[in-house]
Amino acid sequence: MSPDTPGGHGPPGSVPPLGEGTAEDLLRGICFKTGPPRIVGVELEWLLHDREHPRVPVSHHRLEAAAAAVRALPLNAAVTFEPGGQLELSSRPADSLMACVNDTATDLIAVRAALGRLDLVPVGLGVDPWHPPRRLLREPRYDAMETALDRWGAAGRAMMCTTASVQVCLDAGEEEPGPLGYGRRWQLAHLLGAVLVAVFANSPFRLGRPTPWQSTRQSLWADLDPLRTLAPAGQLPPRDAWASYVLDTPVLCIRGEAGPWAVPEGLSFRDWIRGGLPRRPVQADLDYHVTTLFPPARPRGHLELRMIDAQPGDDGWLVPLAVTTALFDDPEAAETVYRTVKPLAETAGPLSAPRNPLWLAAARDGLADPELRVAAAACFELAMEALPRMGATRAVQDTVAAFHDRYVARGRCPADDLRGLLAPDRVDSRNDLKGTLS
Repeated sequence: MSPDTPGGHGPPGSVPPLGEGTAEDLLRGICFKTGPPRIVGVELEWLLHDREHPRVPVSHHRLEAAAAAVRALPLNAAVTFEPGGQLELSSRPADSLMACVNDTATDLIAVRAALGRLDLVPVGLGVDPWHPPRRLLREPRYDAMETALDRWGAAGRAMMCTTASVQVCLDAGEEEPGPLGYGRRWQLAHLLGAVLVAVFANSPFRLGRPTPWQSTRQSLWADLDPLRTLAPAGQLPPRDAWASYVLDTPVLCIRGEAGPWAVPEGLSFRDWIRGGLPRRPVQADLDYHVTTLFPPARPRGHLELRMIDAQPGDDGWLVPLAVTTALFDDPEAAETVYRTVKPLAETAGPLSAPRNPLWLAAARDGLADPELRVAAAACFELAMEALPRMGATRAVQDTVAAFHDRYVARGRCPADDLRGLLAPDRVDSRNDLKGTLS
């Protein structure tokens, strides 16, 4: 989750108010910008732990020092820090998979070195296995988010402060039908998404105890505000479905010149346009509202795939990036993978992701689910065949193949390793974790 804080709401009367028809047109035109897929990006979130004592919470002043050190680096990526102190690197849009991989890998070398000088390490886990939610950023956006999500229980604070992910960003797709058409890619995101949850599940612990989930992070997203994290209904064409979803979802907050911001209850953006209170919304409010919606796939001129847990190891992040990009952007792989995962729609049922049976099985069971295991094996085979066609280096191909052999071929996911390493009865798992999590 990025801070995503566009400005421009301006003082009352300084910007033309937004009409309902204009809002629908903007959403249809801006969120699904079409063209040949050629751009790829990745957003990497990391928990920050003490290098020698990972179970001890990192103090606020050490996290502030870490933020200052990382922001001072000449990075390719944009740097942000999440409410609980998680580090996020958002790559620039790259014109190839390898350009994205190389830029990100270079940035991570510098980031790890800077954090190492502070005895900190970036940790690839979907959920912090030990520490309770502790919000460090005090900003109007996060104050409002906490207030709004608290209405639905404790999952909101846990999501804000203790979770981390790998988010893959790809072009929306071509206007014309076919394997690279935006309609097909939108459907693929929601079917393949469940496979990605299962394959990369990496968060089986929370608050020092094992959970019933391989991806506890995904379970937290499913427990949030029932509309804000739900995929749009599938009956309408993607552009119409997305426009309706955005306008009919309650606003998280109404920004003002100073905090605290208003946090209305049950006020949809459509109702806000029609009612005009406490002020008339403008386009910047619509842009901001989109950043407060957290479905598993979010169109923002490109497709954000938001369902993947953060991954362990120095290069674990590049496996979901490479596999997902190959399956979406290589035409041959895209056509075949769509036919491979389309039967999963029957398992998904009528409910939208992430609350349908398919997504819940992926989060709960990972690749222990036989249907998801078969689909994952087919997806990896297609991706490994496509990567050479996309110019992936031998090192990237070998990393993907090693993940396949260690996990996918054996019906396992990274969470299966963690259940042994993080068991509560282990006296000291520090040495085991050094090479696995950092």
